[in-house]
Amino acid sequence: MTLLSEQELKQVAEAIDTVEKDTDAELVTVLARQADDYLYIPTLWAAIIALLLPLILKLTPFWLSGDELLMLQWFNFVALALLFRVPAATMALVPKSVKHWRAASLARRQFLEHNLHHTKGETGVLIFISEAEHYVEIIADRGISRHVSNDQWQAIVNELTSRIRNKQTLNGIVRCIEACGEKLKQHAPATEAKNELPNHLIVIN
Repeated sequence: MTLLSEQELKQVAEAIDTVEKDTDAELVTVLARQADDYLYIPTLWAAIIALLLPLILKLTPFWLSGDELLMLQWFNFVALALLFRVPAATMALVPKSVKHWRAASLARRQFLEHNLHHTKGETGVLIFISEAEHYVEIIADRGISRHVSNDQWQAIVNELTSRIRNKQTLNGIVRCIEACGEKLKQHAPATEAKNELPNHLIVIN
C-alpha cells in the first residue's frame, strides 16, 4: 500500500478512537489498493486488436500468406496481452465507469463483511477508499442516514479526494474522520462506553 506509512496508519487509528469516544456510532475505515484485478481487460483488448490486424494490413502494401497472418495475429495477441497487464496500462484501459462500479461493489461488501449493518441502533458508518480507482465513498446505516443527507456525505468525500489529489493524504483522511465524527456526535452522541468494531484502518492489498 502506497498511500500511507505504518506510522500514518497509527495516526488514523488514533483519529477513529478519538471520534468514537463522543458517539455511539461505529466508524470503520477501509483502504483498498485495488478493487479488482481486471485481468479480463488486457486479454479483451489484445484479442480485439489481433482480430483487427488483417483489416489494418489491407491498408498497407504488405502481403502475407494465411499461415503468416495467423502467426502474426497470435504473436500480436500474446505480446499485447502481456504488455497490457502492466498495472498502469491495465488501469488506463479500464473505463472509469467500470472502475467505479467495481469499487462501489467492494465498498458494499466491506460494509456487510464488517457487520456495520448489525450495530446497535443501526449506526455503523464506513469510510471506503480505493487507491487504484481513485474512489472514495461513505456508507452509513439507517440510524445515521436518516439524519445526514447524501449531499452532506458527498461534501466530505469531495474534500478528501481534493486533499488526496494535492498529496495531503494523511491530513485528508484524518479530516474526513473528524468531519464524520462531527455528524455522528450530533446525531448519535455517546451514551455508554462501547466498542463493537476495530478502531483502525483496514488495509486490503
